[in-house]
Amino acid sequence: MVETIQWIDDSVVLIDQTRLPLEEKYIACHSYLEVAAAIREMVIRGAPAIGVAAAMGVALGVLRANEENLDAQVNTICDTLAKTRPTAVNLFWAIERMRRLYQRLRGKPIAEIRKWMIEEARLVREEDIAICRAIGHNGAALVPDHSTVLTHCNAGALATAGYGTALGVIRAAVEAGKQVSVFADETRPFLQGARLTVWELQQDGIPTTLITDNMAGHFLKSGRIACVLVGADRIAANGDVANKVGTYTVAVLAKENAVPFFVAAPISTLDLTLASGERIPIEQRAAAEVTHVFGRAVAPAGTTVENPAFDVTPAQYVTAIITEKGVAHPPYEESLRLLAGSRL
Repeated sequence: MVETIQWIDDSVVLIDQTRLPLEEKYIACHSYLEVAAAIREMVIRGAPAIGVAAAMGVALGVLRANEENLDAQVNTICDTLAKTRPTAVNLFWAIERMRRLYQRLRGKPIAEIRKWMIEEARLVREEDIAICRAIGHNGAALVPDHSTVLTHCNAGALATAGYGTALGVIRAAVEAGKQVSVFADETRPFLQGARLTVWELQQDGIPTTLITDNMAGHFLKSGRIACVLVGADRIAANGDVANKVGTYTVAVLAKENAVPFFVAAPISTLDLTLASGERIPIEQRAAAEVTHVFGRAVAPAGTTVENPAFDVTPAQYVTAIITEKGVAHPPYEESLRLLAGSRL
């Protein structure tokens, strides 16, 4: 299993996902600013992985901070990391978790504060791996044997600390002895499906077929797809799901063709403070991601571009939401709150 993010020798070590699949390169971040840049530039991406990176970024910032004016420095560290990407709620969940720990540690010797902040960041990583395995276990039963699953973007080990959410469900189904193959949307404009999902599944020996995004409807209509499995960056109280742009299209096509559409995500991805997905902030990214492919222009100079990184799939298109605490079914206002339990 690929090591997405680790704490090694007082640095945060990441696999550089912008270089995959052509080059497997790891980089070491020695400051919270370097971690923030890695999140912003999508060296690390995927909601759970961003959360782990944020936790480690806060710990790294405290490790490098001066003892004087520590409160102000921690606020700056947290605020800087929070401004990297607006949609994935795991980022803010992790930062708040680290901030609350710091508040409990205030007044203790600086060495003790640093020790416990680092331990907490490591714990966030270990918990994420365990959570993904639980998601996989809970979702495996939903994947039919001898079937093909369609996925969009990358919700695997690379999008988490390890194992994955949507791909974790597929991995768990395979580990349970089921014969499962995957159709992976390429996921323009950043090509996470082509570059990352296909690479990941090849490492595991899971049969995978790459298709362009605009082929999804054709294959959903063909009867060859048993179900759709995707991850999520934020889920509202009513079950509306923000995920990589293009997910909404796949969900509509799946419902039109009576194909189950499953979302796999940890409880930390729930944002039950939002009544619906209409209030989820949607990140807008650089025009060059659309006008260029691997640095080469594919559109005329001066082309006007819209580049939302995510879209929101209304709950009516979501068959079930798979979490580490169980599987939520409609009505999501009730089932998600029950699964979230004491976290609220």
